[in-house]
Amino acid sequence: MNYVLGIDLGGSKIAVGCVSEDGTKVRGLVSEPTRSDLGPDGVVGRMVEAAERSMKLLQAEAPGSKVVGVGIGAPGPLDFHRGIVLLAPNLGWTDMPLRDRIADALGRPAALDNDANCAALGEWWQGAAKGTSHALAVTIGTGIGGGIILNGKIYHGASDCAGELGHTTIDMDGRRCACGNYGCLEAYASGPAIALRAQEALSSGYESSLRARVGGDLSQITAQTVYDAAAEEDELALEVVRDTASYLGAGIANFLNIFNPQVVVVCGGVTAAGERLFGPMQREVARRAFRPAVEACRIVAGALPGSAGVIGAAKSYLDQKSEGLVA
Repeated sequence: MNYVLGIDLGGSKIAVGCVSEDGTKVRGLVSEPTRSDLGPDGVVGRMVEAAERSMKLLQAEAPGSKVVGVGIGAPGPLDFHRGIVLLAPNLGWTDMPLRDRIADALGRPAALDNDANCAALGEWWQGAAKGTSHALAVTIGTGIGGGIILNGKIYHGASDCAGELGHTTIDMDGRRCACGNYGCLEAYASGPAIALRAQEALSSGYESSLRARVGGDLSQITAQTVYDAAAEEDELALEVVRDTASYLGAGIANFLNIFNPQVVVVCGGVTAAGERLFGPMQREVARRAFRPAVEACRIVAGALPGSAGVIGAAKSYLDQKSEGLVA
């Protein structure tokens, strides 16, 4: 059986797996920290090492299988056709020819797309948005990305920048974002932003079990720390989760009014907050978006945690190949 290697590059994690051409099997799934502090060459090296491990696992699980190509999902605005990452603020990259670097290192044809586009493709092809024509994915991790599927195809826009949902402004005079703008959704509801808001509250004197959870070292608080504390009814953690739900609800309401999707899939660690997040977020969407758009849309958690980006990267390669975009 033929497989496509899917590589999902994130700000904090690299995930790699071998995906069958029909999308039904994922073998050799591996992940490791991105280590952006190593610079572009170091990160590419880690991507290649993870890819080689994945392909070895594929041969152990399904001897004789062939990897015919590589799909890569990467953050930031891209030059989709030339395979270049134009800007990845959370990695510190500009004008990085990632597609060709990976293709040369692995000796296989490769295709590049935005990581959130890949997550959207994965959820649309094999996950929570399967069977729909119009869908959005909002990916929440180190940053916030988005993928837009219209009439069953990823929408790239005029210059491959469509889907940067995390960099829509929700507060004109708000927090500074890693992209350089102020008031971006990402600056309020990404994983690091959730942790930062909890740290700021504790530094200003709020009492919370969060302090004890990290032994008094507030820099060790993560979004997951906040979710865990919220699950145990910690008041500060619950307030941070409620505020996060409001920010996300405002952003998603805007997306509903613009794109009128059948489903919005929320992907990433934020889904660990469960109904404490989704309940108020959905109510905020209903309060802000047009009623017909709300009634036509489901807002759900991703069905492919850990593999949506990998599966979607493989699908992007297959789609680009069929369109003659892969040599």
